[in-house]
Amino acid sequence: MGIRGQVAVALLAGITMAHAQTAATSSAAPQPTAATTPQTFTVPAGTKVLLSLKSAINTKTAQQGDGVYLVSSFPVVGNARIMIPVGVYVQGVVDRVVRPGRVKGRAQLDLHFTTMIFPNGQVVDVPGVLNSLPGSDGPKVKGNEGTVEQAGNKGRDVGNVLKGAAIGAEGGVIGGAAAGDLAKGVGYGSLAGAAAGAIYTLFTRGNDIVIPTGTSVEMVLQRPLVLQESQLAGMDESHRQAQMVPGNQQQPLPKRKQRILCPFGSPGCD
Repeated sequence: MGIRGQVAVALLAGITMAHAQTAATSSAAPQPTAATTPQTFTVPAGTKVLLSLKSAINTKTAQQGDGVYLVSSFPVVGNARIMIPVGVYVQGVVDRVVRPGRVKGRAQLDLHFTTMIFPNGQVVDVPGVLNSLPGSDGPKVKGNEGTVEQAGNKGRDVGNVLKGAAIGAEGGVIGGAAAGDLAKGVGYGSLAGAAAGAIYTLFTRGNDIVIPTGTSVEMVLQRPLVLQESQLAGMDESHRQAQMVPGNQQQPLPKRKQRILCPFGSPGCD
């Protein structure tokens, strides 16, 4: 074989070895894998979340669009873990405000919840509405849309009429005694006082809705709340640490050595 043939054979062998090395490298290199889908957890619709109001609400001053601020006061557990821990901030907004009427009509308030802010800083849209005001002896939640309505004023109105009648009767006693007919004076005075009390009631508004700071508020989820692993990260650990760390414990002060005063030079004294 001539020199040219030897050169051609060497080149061909080099090219073959290069292809073999490339193929081996390609087969040894890790193949790209599909992106891992983040794990999610679902809080079902109908779940109730107990909250504590951080900003008072009053229909006398509230306006449409005002913010409502609350914090969760009891944990929600699901899937063998805490889904909504204590201390989650919840934001809402006032949708409608109705002042009480003078003749009829009770105060009403509509609001809905918008977002939840978890302790790790994650923000989640929340599909929740007001379900109840546990323990409230005044305003109550009416219907399924979270409308708050103030209690009626019948007791107050009757009290005003009776108070007016009593005042009128006192005046009738004096007038009847002067006229010589005590019974008529009391009767006419009572009627006049009751009429005055009724007129006063007609010109007086009913009670406004007042929900003070610290009031318990129950929110219900209208749709499932889907949470990602990143939004729940660290919550279980922080909850365990909060349980392990005792609060407001003070270390006892070291006992001071009591010094005994005695005459100078006496044995056993400092």
